[in-house]
Amino acid sequence: MSDSDVVERVRERYAAAARAAMGTGRRTLDVLDDLDGGGSGCCGGAGCCSGTAETEVFGSALYDAEQATQVPELGVTASLGCGNPTAVADLNPGERVLDLGSGGGLDVLLSARRVGPDGFAYGVDMTDEMLALARENAAKAGATNVEFLKGRIEQVPLPEGAVDVVISNCVINLSVDKPKVLAEMFRVLSPGGRVGVSDVVAEDHLSVADRTERGSHVGCVAGALSRQEYIEGLTAAGFTGIEVRFTHEVAPQMHGAVIRAVKPA
Repeated sequence: MSDSDVVERVRERYAAAARAAMGTGRRTLDVLDDLDGGGSGCCGGAGCCSGTAETEVFGSALYDAEQATQVPELGVTASLGCGNPTAVADLNPGERVLDLGSGGGLDVLLSARRVGPDGFAYGVDMTDEMLALARENAAKAGATNVEFLKGRIEQVPLPEGAVDVVISNCVINLSVDKPKVLAEMFRVLSPGGRVGVSDVVAEDHLSVADRTERGSHVGCVAGALSRQEYIEGLTAAGFTGIEVRFTHEVAPQMHGAVIRAVKPA
């Protein structure tokens, strides 16, 4: 499958999930499970997780009850992440935040609450249907310090140094050009800015073929970087203070992980 085919598969998959969620109010994890023929939902066709196990390692179960009450219900049910980057990033009042692959807007809306009226939260997503869902959720939440932008995470539609924090939730693994994504993260951050990302990460001994055996690219598995590949990629992009820490297993030798890094001041 070519890179352009992968991108289109990702777009189609999440567009379908957003349309179904908006039409029915169902969790997008359940919608994706149906799209996969009852298989493995967010994890794709190789069956890395399903049913009850899947709900524990992906989606809204990774947010605490208090956070779930802070955004519209559809924002919570639309969650497809593998972590909680708003907690990873330690957001402060007045900061400017960017969420790469913002989906239904959950992490943007939670970020907007944390940074307060003097801060701002941007979301970037390439899928029109997800953008529509996110904007609907923002309107329901009455959030005025947010903006959802259409774009690819490999080419963020913001100027250099536009934000203080970059977050992302189980999206970087979907990119077909990860060095470009990491370079864009560095570009849009102000000096001293930081990264707080949740993503699927492979153990270092797993080859690309091993990862492909455990799940599809569009299902957040086959395209995952290893821990060492993440560290090397962030270093090459210019980041320091790099941390890649496994939090929970989502497939054999594949983990949800916390990734932190800093752009030198």
